Amino acid sequence: MARQGLDRLDGRMLRLLRERPRAGLLEIARQLGVARGTLQARLDRLTGSGVVTGYGPDVNVAALGHAVEAFTTFEVDQPAREAIAARLRAVPQILEAHIVTGPGDIWCRIAGTSNQHVQQVIDHVLEVPGVRRSTTVIALSAVIPYRVQPLVDELAGLAKKPDARH
Repeated sequence: MARQGLDRLDGRMLRLLRERPRAGLLEIARQLGVARGTLQARLDRLTGSGVVTGYGPDVNVAALGHAVEAFTTFEVDQPAREAIAARLRAVPQILEAHIVTGPGDIWCRIAGTSNQHVQQVIDHVLEVPGVRRSTTVIALSAVIPYRVQPLVDELAGLAKKPDARH
């Protein structure tokens, strides 16, 4: 269930938790000037409502040897979509997958050790019954890596207004 809106304290708390993930709640509460119990209650509420979804470390897959990132769209037989999704979950190199509109049916982000490795992953998926074809692009660099903090800042009223002179 989605929560509607964040206030400034929620936004500041989430920013500090992202910037200092190993800091304790007492330290974060002191920095924000609130009681630890207040912070814990807010964090529990955001977790319970599905806004906060995890506390794990961010992992750079390129540093683990999977420096090639590809975005692949698979065209699939619609009745087989759920079975295909289950098979995709079993492929560790598929970092995420989404059902999409437009040309193609399932969009995947794939991490590989080389272009050939990415091709092997795609070939493996193409063997799944119901998968008809794929279209793939290789990412050359990340202009904006995955992020959520700018959106959190905007929703919490913490975003800086763009300079109209530029």
